[in-house]
Amino acid sequence: MKHQLSNINPAARSLLSLAVAAVALAAPLANAQTKTLYIGMNGGVMEKTWTEHVFPAFEKANNVKVVVVPGTSSDILAKAQANKDKPQMHVMFLDDGVMVRAIGFGLCEKMKPSPALSEVFPTARFKGDMATGVTMGMTGLAYNKKMFSEKGWAAPTSWLDLADPKFKGKVVFQSLSSSTFGLHGFLMFNRIKGGTDTNVEPGFNAWKSSIGPNVLEYIPSSAKLSEMLQTGEAAIAPLTPTSVASLQEKGISVEYAQPKEGSVVLMVAECVIANNSEPALAQKLAEYLLTADAQAAGLQHGNQIPSNPKAPAVGDDAKLKLKQFGDYMKTAVVVDWNAINENRPAWNARWNRTIER
Repeated sequence: MKHQLSNINPAARSLLSLAVAAVALAAPLANAQTKTLYIGMNGGVMEKTWTEHVFPAFEKANNVKVVVVPGTSSDILAKAQANKDKPQMHVMFLDDGVMVRAIGFGLCEKMKPSPALSEVFPTARFKGDMATGVTMGMTGLAYNKKMFSEKGWAAPTSWLDLADPKFKGKVVFQSLSSSTFGLHGFLMFNRIKGGTDTNVEPGFNAWKSSIGPNVLEYIPSSAKLSEMLQTGEAAIAPLTPTSVASLQEKGISVEYAQPKEGSVVLMVAECVIANNSEPALAQKLAEYLLTADAQAAGLQHGNQIPSNPKAPAVGDDAKLKLKQFGDYMKTAVVVDWNAINENRPAWNARWNRTIER
C-alpha cells in the first residue's frame, strides 16, 4: 500500500489525505447524533406550554429531542406499568396522588441532588426525593361567568353550592375513578358531611340526594368542559385556577371561586422512570425542569404556578397570579394520599356501580 501511495502525485496525495481526514472527523459526529427523551404528561395546555417554551432550551444545550407522550395521569401510569421491565419513557409528570402510587409500584428512581432540587418548596419534595412537584395548584370551583351574570346569581362560595337546586342539570362533575379534580370535589363534600379520607360513607350516602340530581354529565377528564361552558350546558364544576386561566385566554367566560371550606392542594410532580435507557440524560432533564428559568417560562406562557419560589414572575399578570395563589393556599387542605390510594380501587368500583351507572 505504501508503494502504491508513493506513486500518486503530490496533489492527488493531498486530496486523498483530506478525504481520509474528513472520514475520521465524520465518525465522532455520527456517534453524537441527537438522542430522544420521551416524557409522559397531560396533553393540551401543559403539553403546548412545555413543548414550545420550556423544552427547546434544554434540547439545544444537550443535543436532544424531547417528545411528549400525552395522556391523563392514569393513562401515563398505565403505560409506565405496562413497560416496567423495558421503559418506553424516561420522565413522567403525574398528579401528586397518582405519583404516590407510581413510587409504590417501583416505577421511579431517586432524583439526584442538585441546586434546583434544593430550591423548590419543601412540600414539593416527595419522601426520599423519589419525585418532586413541578407545578403547584389546588382544586376549587369554576363557574360560568356569563350564565351567572345573566341569571343574577352570586359567585359560588362553598362546595355545597354544587347541591343548590338552581343548578339542576347544570353541574358537570369529573369522574372520581379517573380524575383528581373529581376525587378532590367528592372528598371535600364527604368532609362537610362528616367523613374523612379513610371514611367515605357520609359522602356516598348523601350524594344521591344532594349533588347527584344536579349533575348533567360525569366526564372522565376536563377536556370536554370548555365546550360545555361555551354552549351554556355547564354552570359549575371542580377545577383549578390554572385551568380557569387557560380557558379565559381562549375567550371563555369562566371564573375561579375558592370555597370557604378550602380548596385541595394539587401538584403535578415529575419522576425519572426507573431502568430507563438514558438515566443520566433523564436526570438532567428532570433537574432542568425544576430550575427557576424553566418554571418562569411555564408561568409566563402557560399559567403554571412554579414549585421553585425563585422563578421570576414576568409582568403584572404573572405577579397577580402568584399573589392569588398565595391567598388560596391560606385555606387549602392536603389530603392523605397513602390512605386514599389504599382504598381507592374499592371507591372507584363503588362510584362506577352506584353513582355513574
